[in-house]
Amino acid sequence: MQETFYFSQRKIYRTTMHVPTELGKIMDSETFEKSRLYQLDKSNFGFWSGLYSEAEGTLILLLGGIPFLWKVSGILTARFGFGPEYEISQSLVFLMLATLFSAFTGLPWSLYNTFVIEEKHGFNQQTLGFFLKDALKKFAVTQCILLPVTSLLLYIIKIGGDYFFIYAWLFTLIVSLILVTIYADYIAPLFDKFTPLPDGELKSEIESMAKSISFPLTKIYVVEGSKRSSHSNAYFYGFFKNKRIVLFDTLLEDYSPLNKAGEKEPGTGEENEAAGNESKPKPKMNSFLCFFLFAILIGRKELFMAFGFHDTQPTLIGLMIIFQFIFSPYNELGELGKGAGKGGGGGGTVREAGGMLPHKTKRGQAALDRLKVFDGTPPPYDKRKRMVVPAALKIVRLKSTRRSALLGCLAYEVGWKYQAITATLRRRG
Repeated sequence: MQETFYFSQRKIYRTTMHVPTELGKIMDSETFEKSRLYQLDKSNFGFWSGLYSEAEGTLILLLGGIPFLWKVSGILTARFGFGPEYEISQSLVFLMLATLFSAFTGLPWSLYNTFVIEEKHGFNQQTLGFFLKDALKKFAVTQCILLPVTSLLLYIIKIGGDYFFIYAWLFTLIVSLILVTIYADYIAPLFDKFTPLPDGELKSEIESMAKSISFPLTKIYVVEGSKRSSHSNAYFYGFFKNKRIVLFDTLLEDYSPLNKAGEKEPGTGEENEAAGNESKPKPKMNSFLCFFLFAILIGRKELFMAFGFHDTQPTLIGLMIIFQFIFSPYNELGELGKGAGKGGGGGGTVREAGGMLPHKTKRGQAALDRLKVFDGTPPPYDKRKRMVVPAALKIVRLKSTRRSALLGCLAYEVGWKYQAITATLRRRG
């Protein structure tokens, strides 16, 4: 799926040589060309790294890599006096070895992306020492979270009886809520410095904007993203009445005053519904469905035999088989459905686009396929311009000031990028 997407995008980046009409007033040819070349390099990288990942996974399955690693983990646990009856201990060793293997095989790709592609286009701010230190820290933090959570999950499945899938689902739901709640205060500061946005006109305007759309904003942070990259970003997170906004420090530095004002016609409330889709229970119900089918299939010996496990049926392996392989087509369909949902917005018109491209310095998406909605990435600007503008934008009247330009960018980012906080550990660096 991803490889097909990147392959089609490469054609777009190679053949689109001129600034699209919709961007003609707000982007010059030089900036457009830089954006095109950057995205061409990124799509090439995405295609080949994705192809390698598919080939690696296929070889692991064909050569019996999973049962081999399970045997190795059994040998290691036996050396410490833990026999086959200590399945959870063996599962944790297996998980640590698997994540270590994944980290090593992914390291060359990550190095190339950071020190070749990002460096070539002037975005990388990391040294090799910082990169490696950050990778080690990321691996350690991941293990500190992953191993205890996995051991508790396996224990719940073991003692849960006939309704273990309900308890397991509730446990994963609670863990995800806890992780999102503590992420910014305890996990993210291990990697980046977070400071509250100082009092001033900018903070007041953001709070006023949030209040006008009934967004329960409690805190605004600035994260020191400039030590990693010159890319700019913003996101929000939290639950219920406790939402927080995070601005990258590069966002405050990079955006210059805009020449034109952007304005969204008052809507009917559909924008707020679209912007809140991420908080709906559909992902939770998908997780429940996975656990329910896991409960049905876990006892089928032929399922394990197909993956090389003829004499044992480890619970962790069953989870991997069902969640990672059997549900793979279903997950792909879910991604397509999510993309279609984002791309089908309607209602409202944009009077002036001048205030909606403060992210052009990111060289992000100037020459894009009009169908590009993938991995949570917002649709391209020329498509967005004809779609529903995020709810936050409809109350922002951008002025020709640096402050208002920043507010417009914030509204854009917050409206389209509700990032999955628990997944950012894998995407850093």
